[in-house]
This record gives sequence, C-alpha cells and structure tokens, in this order.
Amino acid sequence: MIRLENLTIGYGSRILVEKADAVIRRGTLTALLGRNGTGKSTLLRAIAGMERIMAGDILIGETPVGEYTPARMALTVATVTTERIRIADLRCRDVVALGRAPYTNWIGRMQAADADIVTEALATVGMAGYADRTMDRMSDGECQRIMIARALAQQTPVILLDEPTAFLDMPNRYELCTLLARLAHDGNKCILFSTHELDIALNMCDDIALIAPPRLFLQDAGAMVRSGHIEKLFAAESVAFDPVTRSVVVKR
Repeated sequence: MIRLENLTIGYGSRILVEKADAVIRRGTLTALLGRNGTGKSTLLRAIAGMERIMAGDILIGETPVGEYTPARMALTVATVTTERIRIADLRCRDVVALGRAPYTNWIGRMQAADADIVTEALATVGMAGYADRTMDRMSDGECQRIMIARALAQQTPVILLDEPTAFLDMPNRYELCTLLARLAHDGNKCILFSTHELDIALNMCDDIALIAPPRLFLQDAGAMVRSGHIEKLFAAESVAFDPVTRSVVVKR
C-alpha cells in the first residue's frame, strides 16, 4: 500500500534516511522503531505529504505522494499525532465528526449517513458511551481512543500514528495496540505507528520498520529480531525470540 523507492529524507544538510526501499502492506500493523531524533516523525510526515523529500519517492497505491491534492490525501491518509488533545467545548461525537470533513458539503453539513459513521467509529473503539462527554474530563487513554475514532470516521485506507502510546500506562498501551491490530486486520487498513515500546512492537505487530541511520529496514517481527538489527541499535536492551511460539521478551 505504501512503497518507498530509493527514499532519502532529512532536514538541512542532515540525512536521516538514505536510499530506502520498503513496502508497508495493507491489512497489517507495522511499528516504526528508532532512537530519538532518527527520523520517525519525519518519515510519517513525508508519507502524509507534509515533509519535503530530498530524493526518491513515496507511493501510496500507485500514485506518488507529491501528486496527491490535499483533498485526495484527506481521503487516503488519516493521522493521529502525539499531542495530548483536550478540547473543552466539543463533545466527543463532534470531535470524531471532524473526520467526516472531506466528505461534507462546502458548509461542512453532515448527512444522516455521516452521523451513522461517527456513531460506528465511536463504537469500534469502545467509546460509544462517551459520545456526549468533553475530552477535558477524560483520561489520556480515553482521549487517544477518541482521536483514533476520528481517524476511523475519515474512512481512509492508511492510518499513521506518531507515538500513540506515549502518555499511556502499560495496560492501556497493550489495549490500544490490540485495537490497532484489529483495525488493520479486520478493516484491511495499512496502519503504521511510531513507538519506543520494543516489547509491544515485537509481540503485537505484524511488521517492524527500523530506522538505524541512515538505513531503514523493514521485516516481519520474527525476522527483524533474528536479523540482529534491533540488538545492534538498542544495545542496552536484551531481546529474546522463540521461533516456535513466536513470542518476544524484552528485558531491561
């Protein structure tokens, strides 16, 4: 679904990823790993058409990102940022309804079908009972689910998330990643999210994209562990992989 072709990204004179070739598949949950400042957020923004590409190309489907109009991009890619969102004056259903903006008329008026999609998106993330609440009175995990519901209401084949587990406790991190995996598999979506959580990424994701500047590697979780790339990059981590059970244990 997303294809990187000889891609080089960076800023100024600094190259973060150079000559990368990779395919991020539809129907899979892919974790993007790397140390701070190595280009995870830059890559996500480049895929969404919000960051300049230094060389090479990014294709979504068969179309280069540079050829997407803003309107077409809004129908193709939904993004969830890492910021803590606290909107005091909007009900959760109204926040989720923002995802319908690419489909509404010029004055932003929703139709009955749009309202049904919003209701379904809230139910999908387990937040139907929060529809009339405001986010300033909710936990970080609950707010993150609302923002994912907004992305679902946008009905795009691609969802990009930047550090979606950053402010969550461990149970909520696993719960959120379980939700993302279900959305990818059941909804046939291409979901890519950046994270520092090695154990969650290796145990719960189909594929791993790893930035080890200036290289980018993309393999399924088991193959990525066996390759030794993670061990080299995260030398302070101890990663064990059981090829029989396909379980991964990360010891700190």
